[in-house]
Amino acid sequence: MFQSLTEKLSNAFKRFRNKGKLTEADVKEGMREVKLALLEADVNFKVVRDFIKAVTERAVGADVLESLLPAQQIIKIVNEELIKLMGSESAKINISPKPPTVVMMCGLQGAGKTTHSAKIAAMYKQKGKNPLLVACDVYRPAAIDQLKIVGESIGVPVFSMGAKISPVEIAKAAMAHAAKQGHDMVFIDTAGRLHIDEELMGELLKIKEATNPTEILLVVDAMTGQDAVNVAKSFNELLDITGVVLTKMDGDTRGGAALSVRYVTGKPIKFIGTGEKLDAIELFHPDRMASRILGMGDVLSLIEKAEAAFDEKNAKEMEKKFREQTFTLEDFLEQMYQIKKMGNVNQLLGMLPGVKAGALKDAEIDESHMAKIEAIILSMTRKERLHPDIINGSRRKRIAKGSGTSVEDVNKLLRQFEQMKKTMKQFSNMGKRRSFAGLKLPF
Repeated sequence: MFQSLTEKLSNAFKRFRNKGKLTEADVKEGMREVKLALLEADVNFKVVRDFIKAVTERAVGADVLESLLPAQQIIKIVNEELIKLMGSESAKINISPKPPTVVMMCGLQGAGKTTHSAKIAAMYKQKGKNPLLVACDVYRPAAIDQLKIVGESIGVPVFSMGAKISPVEIAKAAMAHAAKQGHDMVFIDTAGRLHIDEELMGELLKIKEATNPTEILLVVDAMTGQDAVNVAKSFNELLDITGVVLTKMDGDTRGGAALSVRYVTGKPIKFIGTGEKLDAIELFHPDRMASRILGMGDVLSLIEKAEAAFDEKNAKEMEKKFREQTFTLEDFLEQMYQIKKMGNVNQLLGMLPGVKAGALKDAEIDESHMAKIEAIILSMTRKERLHPDIINGSRRKRIAKGSGTSVEDVNKLLRQFEQMKKTMKQFSNMGKRRSFAGLKLPF
């Protein structure tokens, strides 16, 4: 996400180094590169024009704060303007004071409405809500079945009446069903088209009138760039949407939609989809996104992911095992599962300050390598996992054969595991310091 934009902005900011004060010529020269970087990232032209104007007006002749160098001063201004551009504050779903809260999901075909209806429903179920998914897409083949499958996987019931009933009638019946069954949130998955047409909009307007939704969320594919902004503008003019869900933000996207949609529609981006899994969704935080764009990382989101994935009691037990050197391969496998729960490892690394997205292309850490380690450990007996020192030559051959790997792979894992234990022991003995710089995990 934003890899190319981050690198280009970083290069533009280099022009401000070793400057005593930001002159108009200095700023305009740097802003020219920032402008090109934004346009290449597929940011809407009007958005770029107004953004550059705002940054330039603030930066020209600005006194450099004592604690900041000129380049840092520009970054500070750009950061603040990016946050303002994307909405300043995060916007959650407005919960209706009188249940149920009705969330109508709309958008073009293929944007990810069905999947993200389930993702958001799952998110609120974890918060104690009792959501209901409603299948109102009666046109796309297997759309109803898809919603039932994702609904079952997250434990959320799906209301459907088949493909021969009018979506408006289904929506009305769903509201009655929700009231009867005590559902406090209703997510209506509507039909999309390959393009915006009168029939689509007419049907969505009727569903809106029939259900009086608390929220109308437009699901937009971030990969479509400028088209995403045009789609958002059209839907907003006709439906008066309350927010946007940007999907496929983990793909090879230039990020222009994230920087343009809020400005063009005046409506907040509420969620971003960051992967195919049903838990790969995040509340959109403008300040954190600006930080990612400028290569400053997103430590707050990383901490939240860690807190959601790791159990505090379990973490303390692991720390004790590290300190006493009783950490086993079984424990290591459990920790690897916890890390995988946090999401794509390269995405997590990209949240660290100073880690360039481009540098992660050739990173050793990848999902397939982690899968190989998992296979090796699972091919061991429990005794071998608890006492790796008993794994001799014949055992290594058996483990390699059982895991579909080589003896060399098994040897490498065992060596790195032992090295990791020694390193952890050293850290534990250094006053329980939390710095793990230089630690090389076996994946």
